[in-house]
Amino acid sequence: MKLIKAYIRHRKVEDVFKTLKNNGFCCMTMVECEGTGQYSDHEQEHVSNKYPFADAYRVIKLEILVAKEVVNKVVGLIRESGRTGYSGDGMIIVSPVEKVFKIRTDDEGVKHI
Repeated sequence: MKLIKAYIRHRKVEDVFKTLKNNGFCCMTMVECEGTGQYSDHEQEHVSNKYPFADAYRVIKLEILVAKEVVNKVVGLIRESGRTGYSGDGMIIVSPVEKVFKIRTDDEGVKHI
């Protein structure tokens, strides 16, 4: 199993979600956060009220757990649907997952991925 974390533009999250869902990847977590880095948004700048000391920008962190056999497909879908072509389109990180446990049932592993 692999955990894919994608940091994408706030305004591209709907496109990414719909693309993943339409390709059979329904289960993911999305968190709105702020980041810093070499980012520019040609349409809208965002000044952080929470972190006034930093040039922060709004970003969505998407996390999805997948079988290692479909990592390249999921990464490709996120790239295609999350890309604007401008600096700051985000990044994708793929990490190994050792174990997964279901809280409700105490089952180990996930069969649907």
